[in-house]
Amino acid sequence: MIRVLVADDHPIVREGLRQIIAETADIVVADEASDGQEVLDKVGRNPYDVLLLDISMPGRHGIDALKEMRSLRPRLPVLVLSMYPEEQYGVRALKAGASGYLVKETSPDELVVAIRKVSQGGKYISSALAERLASRLGMDASKEAHEALSDREYQVMQLIAAGKTVTEIARSMVLSVKTVSTYRRRVLEKMQMKTNAELTHYAIDNGLA
Repeated sequence: MIRVLVADDHPIVREGLRQIIAETADIVVADEASDGQEVLDKVGRNPYDVLLLDISMPGRHGIDALKEMRSLRPRLPVLVLSMYPEEQYGVRALKAGASGYLVKETSPDELVVAIRKVSQGGKYISSALAERLASRLGMDASKEAHEALSDREYQVMQLIAAGKTVTEIARSMVLSVKTVSTYRRRVLEKMQMKTNAELTHYAIDNGLA
């Protein structure tokens, strides 16, 4: 039996995933978590075969939780199920240690196949994401500006592009306004931009917002 920890901050999503998994004979939802810290607490205490992780949860961001979880349970397969398109977080999730990445529009059948595959030590990604990963291996591949950002900086850039103020970003990321302002400054410097409007245009043009 494949024991799954379902981590998502929306109860209706967790219930939907529970119903999908309930229709299988070899997979069971062993537990649920609603934020990144709860994920880390439960992973540290209990045995699971697969972590089904939402990347956008309150408090500790999914990528941060994923990185920290790798030190707790390096062998636990993590399947990211996200509202964000693959081009926004797919590569970053896999770099952080995820075994697979699926968008929430994925069919129930594909989700079940993915859970089974990662539980056996495999990787599960779409053909489109596989192509993006392959392109990163090219020695001469030119990096896009946002690829130089850290995961925190990337998250701040996305929130700025979504029209959030520094105060709103600080609240959602559970950081100080000063810290978020520092991240914003670094983002602008690394991307050689001067205003939030430039960041927003870039994010929209590159499918990041």
